[in-house]
Amino acid sequence: MSLFIASAHAQATGQAPQGGELFQIGFLVLLFVLFYVIAIRPQRKRQKEHASMVAALNKGDEVVTSSGILGKVTSLDDNYMVLNVANNVDMKFQRIHLHAVLPKGTLKSIG
Repeated sequence: MSLFIASAHAQATGQAPQGGELFQIGFLVLLFVLFYVIAIRPQRKRQKEHASMVAALNKGDEVVTSSGILGKVTSLDDNYMVLNVANNVDMKFQRIHLHAVLPKGTLKSIG
């Protein structure tokens, strides 16, 4: 027990280290910049790419949804797309769930 008390008395000098506040502020700014470069910036880039892909979607495009369903776009709405996934099978999806636009002829080569 006396070991801990002696350490506590030795640390209580009453003087704060000089320049510590500036170092802490600089460290926080550096941490935020690093977080922005690693996390926020790439995510915004992916969001812009996805939004442009959804906006460029046309009737007749072959697509993959985020759930993994492949189909050909038969009709488009402001928020929805109708995919032909098999003979006489049409499914309606939200446009935001578009994962990728496939090259023409991909569905024929797979199926």
